[in-house]
Amino acid sequence: MSITALKQAPLREHTRILGVGSYRPEVIVTNEDVCQWIDSSDEWIRQRTGIVTRHRAPRDVSVIDMAEAAAREALEAAGIEASQLGAVLVSTVTHPYATPSAAAQLTDRLGATPAPAFDISAACAGYCYGIAQGDALVHAGTAEYVLVVGVEKLSDFIDNADRTISFLLGDGAGAVVIGPADSAGIGPSVWGSDGSKHEAIRMNRSLIDVRDYALGAVATDTEREADVDAGRQSLWPTMVQDGPTVFRWAVWEMAKVAQKALDAAGVTADDLAVFLPHQANIRIIDEMVKQLKLPEHVYVARDIVDAGNTSAASIPLAMHRTLKEQPSLSGKLALQIGFGAGLVFGAQVVVLP
Repeated sequence: MSITALKQAPLREHTRILGVGSYRPEVIVTNEDVCQWIDSSDEWIRQRTGIVTRHRAPRDVSVIDMAEAAAREALEAAGIEASQLGAVLVSTVTHPYATPSAAAQLTDRLGATPAPAFDISAACAGYCYGIAQGDALVHAGTAEYVLVVGVEKLSDFIDNADRTISFLLGDGAGAVVIGPADSAGIGPSVWGSDGSKHEAIRMNRSLIDVRDYALGAVATDTEREADVDAGRQSLWPTMVQDGPTVFRWAVWEMAKVAQKALDAAGVTADDLAVFLPHQANIRIIDEMVKQLKLPEHVYVARDIVDAGNTSAASIPLAMHRTLKEQPSLSGKLALQIGFGAGLVFGAQVVVLP
């Protein structure tokens, strides 16, 4: 066969988000609850972060359980069957197994086998990374429909006594279905990373450290006893962050990324109906609104107040809530941007389902 006879998948000109789903755990943790573990107050947490409550999943609810619930709602909203999916992408950093992927197990649960499936490890930018890849797969003709899920059970990876990040974090899942469209529905992705700041948000130890620690290669018996006396689960990796570094990076750099996404999509802030930023901190969100000079008519998602920071799940959760509370915004333009551990970032302008 000659090279000229090689066939390629037919390209599709337009894509869009066809449906969105969500899952919020029933357990609600208040600021008063958090203050049992750290020396703080409801007033301080509200002023510094905007958070009033956060959802936490019980022990018997897994990442895959939450992802399945959100995915089924998204599929129903999109009007397609799981068997029609050409790929399943799960953005998460809290699936407790290095392998197999959460996506492969989710695909089986949904009845989407043999769709290709893989996990994305991009923390709070994970959902936007998933949109970038799902959009590309549909454009390229590799898949007709792609499921993108952002899901986190961050409560499994926190030390409640840690003051740097634990009080911010919640659990949940959001999902969307991407498919072909008659007109443009997903703008170009602006995404990237800065690994030089990888220590700004990180796990406090690796699994290799856990192995060595458990085998007695690191800590002395005295050190272990001290950990027990302190009431810490000292062997288990938990999340920590350098708050000031993350705040400065998000405030000064992410508005630039958001503007690049607007420029790439060929729209202005005046064209937007909704702003869907990663729900990291209310002060970061408010500062980005100022820097982007968003008009008053733009609805700004502030799901963080009730949900906390849910990492990869935060943007689709905020989208779902926005459309539930403001259904007239369906079909309007939204700017979404995720940013976090890595440090990584991603943004797109999308038409809301």
